[in-house]
Amino acid sequence: MWYNVINGVSITFEPEGKKIKTPIGTTILRAAEEAGVGIRSECGGVGSCGKCRVIVRNSNTVNRVTEIERKHLSHLEIDNGYRLACQTKILRNVIVEIPSESRLVTLKIQVLGLERIVKLNPSVRKFHLLLPKPTLCDITPDLERLLDTLSKQVQKAGDLEINYEILKELPFVLRDANWDVTVTIWNNHRIIAVEPGDTTSDLFGFAIDIGTSKIVGHLVDLTSGKTVAVGSIENPQIIHGEDVITRITFAATNNANLEMLQRLVIDGINKVLHETCKSARVNQSKVYEAVAVGNTAMHHFLLAIQPKYTALSPYVPALKRHLNVKARELNININPSGIVTVPPIIAGFVGGDAIADVLATGICVSNELSLLVDIGTNTEIFVGNSEDLLSCSCASGPAFEGMHIKHGMKAFAGAIERVSISSNFDVAYETIGSEKPTGLCGSAMIDAVAEMFKRGIINSQGRFNRQIGTPRLRENNGEIEFVIAWRHETGTGKEITVTQKDIREIQLAKAAIYAGCSILMKRKNVREKELDRVLVAGAFGNYVNPENAKVLGLLPDIPVEKMKFVGNTAIAGAKMMLLSQDVRKEADTISRKVRYLELATDPSFNVEFFKATFIPHKNLNRFPLVKSVLRSFRNVQI
Repeated sequence: MWYNVINGVSITFEPEGKKIKTPIGTTILRAAEEAGVGIRSECGGVGSCGKCRVIVRNSNTVNRVTEIERKHLSHLEIDNGYRLACQTKILRNVIVEIPSESRLVTLKIQVLGLERIVKLNPSVRKFHLLLPKPTLCDITPDLERLLDTLSKQVQKAGDLEINYEILKELPFVLRDANWDVTVTIWNNHRIIAVEPGDTTSDLFGFAIDIGTSKIVGHLVDLTSGKTVAVGSIENPQIIHGEDVITRITFAATNNANLEMLQRLVIDGINKVLHETCKSARVNQSKVYEAVAVGNTAMHHFLLAIQPKYTALSPYVPALKRHLNVKARELNININPSGIVTVPPIIAGFVGGDAIADVLATGICVSNELSLLVDIGTNTEIFVGNSEDLLSCSCASGPAFEGMHIKHGMKAFAGAIERVSISSNFDVAYETIGSEKPTGLCGSAMIDAVAEMFKRGIINSQGRFNRQIGTPRLRENNGEIEFVIAWRHETGTGKEITVTQKDIREIQLAKAAIYAGCSILMKRKNVREKELDRVLVAGAFGNYVNPENAKVLGLLPDIPVEKMKFVGNTAIAGAKMMLLSQDVRKEADTISRKVRYLELATDPSFNVEFFKATFIPHKNLNRFPLVKSVLRSFRNVQI
């Protein structure tokens, strides 16, 4: 039960020193959200990730330690005041310390990607008009006077519609401007702005990639096609779950939760919009259109459409076609009469961001046989060319973004992103920002598991070889683990290790991706050697070591020179659609023509998945290039 805040309690967050009042019984995680204090919570506060660790020195100010907390915290940690923020309820005035490993800091976000050059043909256009003034001999009404003058530059101007809000202000704008105005038209049929003077050079659009973990925006000059500013932010919805399914479950509880998720994503979009406009010194009212792409769940969250049926068999979304919504209806802070365009989707788990991937990479217009893999919290896969494209989706990302990994974290400053292990088991690593290590991000986990396999520290089943003579391989509280960084090296004062369970999580994630690739290629009757190129998209994919990805069995065994890491092609494709009406038609065609395969219905998926859990694969003969690499590592038995 919620109590009135006036009769509530005070909570102070250290080291920020931020203090707020909150009702008795509020969890520390919820209070942190209200205070704007970032605490890691990759499970959305259900107690399964154990990453929201905080320190409460006075145990009398909060509830007793729960059973869920005892699963994630050691006896020593509990004795030292460690609690899980999502499980700890505030009963009295309290001071909460947020240790460095639990803080949300700057996230390394991929904001650029491969992009095809397109002919500039945006949906938004401007026309400068000098209207004849009305007289007793010419009493043409204001709107008709505007349209008559506009007809000299625009065909069928008389058929144009005008937004009601613009029409109400039209008499005042025309007279205040002395009949010298600029008209903005969207999609050749609607007037969305009438401004005093010549503003034809102020014509901007906003491309948005709504990712599960991040939001990226490009502010684009629609007169030149150039990006004038780029911004990004972690998706604020993350407080309600690291993965899509957790957020869908939250949204399905009631409409208030769905609306909350919509508000959070729109707040994030508006923050990125403000950041980019401020950087480029552009008035937000001069941004007339936004194109927003995202996976199907993000698409539904943006529009406040209940997404729960996309997660329930047969995984049906609410709509597939593209949608155009007035900015004021979504509270997105571009020109209020501007338009937010939401491109079409393909299926319940393949959304507009995947269509943007296809557009940006050009596999839909190329004769080359391509495999496109967009690795993220959810991985989308395409196989084919301009003649035919086959697509599927697989759940893969949580492990690659740190979820379920003991010392896993996303790509924040201090995250280890590169790992190598020498023949005598010494470990070298690189961190984001060259800071002291605080955890392992996804690319480092791929390196670590692949390197351990190459050195014989683990076998093809991912099990540790206890005969290895190194103090780095040890048993800790009944769990076997390999030490990547000793406590004196780290920024937390704790050792960073890889456990047997961590390895298993990576095996499951990589097996899902490889099985998806393998099944699509079988359905297309394509062998690995017949692929002309493999394109790896997504922020995560851009930092993966390609050789180690193959050694792990994450990607097919093809020559590295055929592999290309293409970055954030979702934002690149969104920008293309912002710049060209022709590209939007192409997106509609892709949505209709791509053949979608639901992996859950494929009879061979379970077998393929099981074989792919081995490193690199149960049938090592499927990886001849990897075998040649492994022969150079003396500890590996082939």
